[in-house]
Amino acid sequence: MRIKSEKDFYSGVLFSAFGVAFAWGATSYTVGSAARMGPGYFPLIVGVLIAILGVLITLQSLRAGTEDGDRIGAIAWRPLVFIIGANLAFGVLLAGLPSLGVPAMGLIVAIYVLTFVASLAGDSFNAKSVAVLATVLAIGSYVAFELALKLNFPIWPTFIV
Repeated sequence: MRIKSEKDFYSGVLFSAFGVAFAWGATSYTVGSAARMGPGYFPLIVGVLIAILGVLITLQSLRAGTEDGDRIGAIAWRPLVFIIGANLAFGVLLAGLPSLGVPAMGLIVAIYVLTFVASLAGDSFNAKSVAVLATVLAIGSYVAFELALKLNFPIWPTFIV
């Protein structure tokens, strides 16, 4: 068999792998039955459905494709590094790293850093629009998490409060 669509083939394989892993992880909980569902029932069903979807996508990639075979191009390293780095920076800034002596900078600072670092992943960068976006996200997060949900995590840097 010849792969006629590389993108579909590898995405189907990934769907299948994640579905099987998800379903396998769900078996560590009580599954129950359709009449008396346990906490593992829904994750197991979702995992199986994702795995089946992956198999169908993989089979489709062997049956139909484009003339060039939907080749997978080079890895886009810049977006990959900046998006993962932005999320890591958000986590470190939000809670700090006490083992390394890094204090918690809080939600507001973490959101600004997340937004600015993640925006570097794109082809163009406009500091003014990124600042507006970061401000809207910070205000919205403050309203949602602090005022509405009353979650208890640092909002401002620990050395300010």
